[in-house]
Amino acid sequence: MTLHSDKGASQLGGADLFDLEVIKKYDKAGPRYTSYPTAPMFHTGISAKEYSQTLSDVADSDAPLSLYIHIPFCNTVCYYCGCSKIVTKKYDRAAPYLELLLKEIDRVADAMGNTRRPVTQLHFGGGTPTFMSNDQMRAIMTRLRERFNFVGKDEGEFSIEIDPRECDEDTVRVLQEIGLNRMSMGVQDFDPIVQKAVNRIQSKEETLRVLNEARQHGFESMNIDLMYGLPHQTVETFDATLNTIIEFNPDRIALFNYAHLPHMFMPQRRIDEASLPSAQDKLNILEHSINKLLDAGYVFIGMDHFAKPEDELTIAQKNGKLYRNFQGYSTQADCDLIGLGVTSIGYVGGGFFQNAKEMDPYAEAIDNGDFAVFRGYILSDEDHLRRQVIMRLMCDFALDYTQFEGEFGINFKEHFADGIADLDEMAKDNLVELREDGLTVLPAGRLLIRNVAMVFDEYLQKKKEGSSFSKTI
Repeated sequence: MTLHSDKGASQLGGADLFDLEVIKKYDKAGPRYTSYPTAPMFHTGISAKEYSQTLSDVADSDAPLSLYIHIPFCNTVCYYCGCSKIVTKKYDRAAPYLELLLKEIDRVADAMGNTRRPVTQLHFGGGTPTFMSNDQMRAIMTRLRERFNFVGKDEGEFSIEIDPRECDEDTVRVLQEIGLNRMSMGVQDFDPIVQKAVNRIQSKEETLRVLNEARQHGFESMNIDLMYGLPHQTVETFDATLNTIIEFNPDRIALFNYAHLPHMFMPQRRIDEASLPSAQDKLNILEHSINKLLDAGYVFIGMDHFAKPEDELTIAQKNGKLYRNFQGYSTQADCDLIGLGVTSIGYVGGGFFQNAKEMDPYAEAIDNGDFAVFRGYILSDEDHLRRQVIMRLMCDFALDYTQFEGEFGINFKEHFADGIADLDEMAKDNLVELREDGLTVLPAGRLLIRNVAMVFDEYLQKKKEGSSFSKTI
C-alpha cells in the first residue's frame, strides 16, 4: 500500500492528515526502529569472544551478507548533526584508521573462515567517508573484495554518503571504479540564512556538479537528504529548496525531521532555539513538502523517504519485500549485517554487536588482535517476533495477523492484547483501520507510524517515555 502521486496531493493534504490536535496528542519521543530492540537496550555483557563465535556460526549460511563501514571524520561540524563523528582538519589521521579497518576486515573474514556468503549490500557512512583519500578508498575496497564474496555490481546495493563540498570528479570516478553504484548526498537546505545558522555552507552549483558527475560515471541511484525544522526555515524559504531539488531530479529523497536534542549532541547547543520554527510552522513545512514531492511524481515510501515510481524501493514495497536496517529502507532481504569501524553496529546471528564508540579503545582492541565490540544484545524468541511485527509495519503499513500466527505459533490478538487495546484509540483518531485478521495504517497514521510501531515495543511499554529518542513528527 503505497502513496503515489497519481492519487494527487489532496490524498495526503487537508485537515484529516495534518490535524495539529491529533499530532499533539501523539507528540512524544520514540524510536526510528532501524533496529529492534533499539540501541538503548544494548548492554556491555556482550564479549568479543561471543562475537567471534557468532561470526563462525553463521559462516556457512546461504543467506546474503551486508557490510557497513564507518568513516568517522569530518573537517567541519554541522550544528544539527547527531551522528558519531570526529571533527578534524588533520587528514593524516586517515592513514592509521585505514590500517585499523584493514586489520578488522581480516579478523572478521578469518573468524568466518573466508565465508563464501554473497555480499549483496555495502554502505560507507560517517562522518564523511570521502575524508579518506582515493587511494585509501581503493585499499578498503580491495581488501573487502579479497576477503568477501561480492555479487556483481548490477546485483547489489553498494552505496556511499557524500558531502558535495568534499568530492571532486576524480573522486566520483574512483568510487565508481571500485564498485560503488549508489550515492547519497547531504543538502538539508539551500537557503543561505539557514546554512549559516547550522554551519553548512553549500552551493546549488557544487551539489548539481557532483550529481551530474555521478550520473555520467554510471551511478545507478542518487539520493538527496533534506531536513525540516532547522532555524529560520519557513514554508516559503523551504519551497525554494524543494524547487531546486525537484529540478535536480534525484531518484530518492529523504526528508528528515530535525530533532533538537542539545543535551545529547553538543554541536546543537550552538543553534539559537529562538530561531527554530514553531510546532505549527514545522508541520506546515512538512505538509507543503509532502504535497509538493507527490505532485512532482515521487512516491511516499514511509517515515521520511520518497522515491520515483520505477525505483527499486517503490517496487519492493509493492511486492512486500521492503526491509529496514541501520541505513534506513532497503530492498535487500533481512540478512546478517557486519559493522566495521569505530562505533559501527552489526546484526549477526540474531544479535546486535556494537564497536567501541571512542577511537582509543577501538584502536587498542584491534591492535591487540581482538574485536572491538563493547556492547550489544542477543534477541530472544519474543524479540524476534516483535522485531518482525515492527519491521512489517514500518515497511508495509499493514499487518496480517495470520502470517505471524502461522510462523510463530501464537494467537496474535491474545499475545498482543495490550497493544491492540492501544490501537483502539488510534482507530478512533483515523490513524489505523482494525480488522479481525489484521490492521492497515491509514494515510494520517503514516506520518505517525513510529507511534503505531511503539505499541508493539515490549521494552518501551515497560518504562516511561525516554529523552534519548527524537519526537515522532
